[in-house]
Order: sequence, then C-alpha cells, then structure tokens
Amino acid sequence: MAYVIAEPCIGTKDAACVDACPVDCIHPKKDEDKFETEEMIYIDPIECIDCGACVPVCPVSAIFALDDLPEKWNEFTARNAAWFGK
Repeated sequence: MAYVIAEPCIGTKDAACVDACPVDCIHPKKDEDKFETEEMIYIDPIECIDCGACVPVCPVSAIFALDDLPEKWNEFTARNAAWFGK
C-alpha cells in the first residue's frame, strides 16, 4: 500500500482526491451508492501507483504515505485495505 487515508477524512469526504487520482483507485466516488453511507473515502492498496497526486489536494491533510502515517492512525492501513476486500 502506497498511500493511506486516515481519520481526518471522517465526516469530510471532500473527494478532491478522487478527481486527482490518475488510476481511479480512491472510492467511493460521489456518484457511487456507498458514498452517502460511508464515513470516509478509501485508497485501494493494490491499484495505487504511489504517485502522490491525491496528497496536495486533500483539504484536511488526511492522506499519508504508508511510511509517514502517524502511529495513532495505524489501523487505517487495514481499514483502507478491508474496504476493497484485500
């Protein structure tokens, strides 16, 4: 997993990261059924190409490179992967 979306995304779901992603690995999108019911957005750990395009557009600084993820949010690595069934 290259990047992880963490706690600051909860309740925000700005989705600017979705538009910035060149490989369409961030879900759910605003037009997907689960967007309204999910409390945050997730990055697919397999599809992410480690480009970092999502990081600067996140208005709440919720996206971290795996190595830079604050320890207090370590569980978000598994949470992102689990959303995609991985």
